Amino acid sequence: MSQFFEGVFQFLFKYRPVVFERGDFVFGVSWPALLLIVMAAAVVLPPLVTYGGMRSKLRSLDRALLTTLRVTAMGILLFALLRPMLVVATVVPQQNFLAVLIDDSRSMQIADEDGIPRSEFVNKLFGPDGSDVMTQLADRFKLRFYGFSESATQLASAADLTYEGQQTRLASALSRVSSELSSVPLAGIVLVTDGADNSAIPLTESILQLRGRNLPVHAVGLGREHFAKDIEITSVQAPRRVLRGSSVAVDVMIVHSGFSGKTIQLHVEDDGRIVSTQEIEMPRDGEVVTVRTHFTADEVGARVFRFRVVPEDGELVLENNSREALVVVVDRREKILYFEGEPRWEVKFIRRAVEDDENLQIVTLQQTAENKFYRIGVDDEDEVADGFPKRREDLFEYRALILGSVKASFFTHDQLQMIAEFVSQRGGGLLTLGGRNSFSEGGWAGTPVAEVLPVVLKQKAPGETSEFFVEAKVALTPVGRSHPITQIADLPKASSQRWTELPPLSIINPITETKPGASTLLTGRGDGENFIVLASQRYGRGRVLSFPVQDSWIWQMHADIPLEDMTHEMFWRQLLRWLINSVPDRVSATVSRDRVGIQQSVEITTEALDSAYLEVNDADVVAHVITPSGSEREVPLEWTVERDGEYKASFVPEDYGMYEVRIDAGRNGAVLGSGASYVQVAEPVDEFFDAEMRASLLKRLADETGGRFYTPETVSSLPEDVQFTESGSTILEEKDLWDMPAVFFLLLALVGVEWGYRRTRGLV
Repeated sequence: MSQFFEGVFQFLFKYRPVVFERGDFVFGVSWPALLLIVMAAAVVLPPLVTYGGMRSKLRSLDRALLTTLRVTAMGILLFALLRPMLVVATVVPQQNFLAVLIDDSRSMQIADEDGIPRSEFVNKLFGPDGSDVMTQLADRFKLRFYGFSESATQLASAADLTYEGQQTRLASALSRVSSELSSVPLAGIVLVTDGADNSAIPLTESILQLRGRNLPVHAVGLGREHFAKDIEITSVQAPRRVLRGSSVAVDVMIVHSGFSGKTIQLHVEDDGRIVSTQEIEMPRDGEVVTVRTHFTADEVGARVFRFRVVPEDGELVLENNSREALVVVVDRREKILYFEGEPRWEVKFIRRAVEDDENLQIVTLQQTAENKFYRIGVDDEDEVADGFPKRREDLFEYRALILGSVKASFFTHDQLQMIAEFVSQRGGGLLTLGGRNSFSEGGWAGTPVAEVLPVVLKQKAPGETSEFFVEAKVALTPVGRSHPITQIADLPKASSQRWTELPPLSIINPITETKPGASTLLTGRGDGENFIVLASQRYGRGRVLSFPVQDSWIWQMHADIPLEDMTHEMFWRQLLRWLINSVPDRVSATVSRDRVGIQQSVEITTEALDSAYLEVNDADVVAHVITPSGSEREVPLEWTVERDGEYKASFVPEDYGMYEVRIDAGRNGAVLGSGASYVQVAEPVDEFFDAEMRASLLKRLADETGGRFYTPETVSSLPEDVQFTESGSTILEEKDLWDMPAVFFLLLALVGVEWGYRRTRGLV
């Protein structure tokens, strides 16, 4: 209720709305007096409301209206004679405690009220010079001051606040104050904050605890609910790990107010060096725009990439214009098994495309005749010497699998199931290529592998043959336009243009439909029909790509392609790098957050698998935590019991900088593997994101605990409202209602209307 309407309410009904909310309505007249009033009413009312002697002058409508007016007036008089009142519980002065819980976080430094920081209001209200509100509260209560950010701490006075807290944990602060003052008569909690709660703990449990104690929270909200001009990067979604030299695709979510239609600049920085720049046109106010930006990760190690919007004139908060993402750039050789059922040009050109890439190793197994295979790129004479792997341990050594033109009947059922599990359980990447023995033409429909693919295969009848051939012009889809695989030029616009210039490819596997959840990146148009050229999907823990064309080598050898053109090489390198990018190791290492503050706990989670990629619950797992200064400490991990193969532990960083967490796992003296993760320890910046005053949250907290919500404009009524409570030491007060101005005005209006109506009808 606004201050104006609350003032009008108090004028008409004598008391402020809070008195009616807190009080119980009763009549104060005694039983003998009540009986006397009823008897008098029975004698007096009939003559007063009867218009019997005026029948000749009255119509039925007149008689009904005048009788109603007079009965209503008599009823109001009777109501006043019954002495209506509100019985409300109020605190006994100086017999109760009142907790004043004040936000001590960095968001209180934001100057969003005419250039004045939010903290200035706190200083005026509770500072050493005092205020009317402070004086009135001190007259009624024993005040206990608390500041809170990461935790709540009792203060000697509000002057001890520093406004340097790095997080706002509202639920834990309320629970701490309620628990600490549980042994004293506590009338309530006054919460002074902007409501920018950025902890992971929901308020629901704290609200239930406060309601159980009948403890009201009176929330004073500071700051603006809506910033007039502001740009904020709400989140950044980046891969945790990439191969050196890979094109990294990152989704940046941006929201704004006050800049509709304006073009802004987004910079991507690596150690202060700008690696990418993109212009973005802002949508309508409040709409979130998702920008996919691309850059190349060249430096090995844990890299902190900064995504920054160049500040615009008039922005209220500049700290929320940037966010950081930790990306681990690794430099190692990843093995891919490529199995072809027959000799063809595609093998040669795929291998040639990546032969200079030091991070990709393609082991090629090509069938030349029945039970005869040609091996290329193997590490030793025993690798795939007997043909396609028959054991999980042998296949699961690879990070990805490419299946070319090979019939499904070549494999045993166990091998087909193993290929599906290579994706779903091992988390490997699978790429299926077009060819005369691929997809439906190779009898793959209905197999376990078909379940994994992103495309729909049509079952062919026994003996059914169909020859199909079409040349198709390849084109990007809207999804493919921003996908890292299809970035074949330095800039997105140049990449899109380059796709329109490439020569057509031939398709002999007519696939036109993808599964729900799959994404189509490239399509081909031929003979008036659209075909799938490149589709992807996640399946279980792995990634799957289907590329049903048979001659991508044309992009290298066509007469229109210049000799120095690297489109074919770039496409295959990016495709294979994307395919293996998120493939897990046998021993993984993850941390709960990529960025934390000092003294904030970091949870380490590890998954330990054996050579067949089955979970191990009896492993010896140790984390080696390496600090920025180079010192190292060991942290043993314990099996979680709730999940097979999962181990957890935690540590608390004490210095700023980059921490490396290296995991070693073994079992019965044998090494299972190792993994590594990183965490950046820096000052948290959460306080400047979503930093508008959250009135809805504070109103909910106040309403559900029996308190009230205030702003700096209405806080003057706080001392009077707080005294009406059932918590602590209270007394019952009687508030008479019979003399409310509203009663007098209503009675006067009824009498006036009756007289005016009678005069109009000539009855006076």
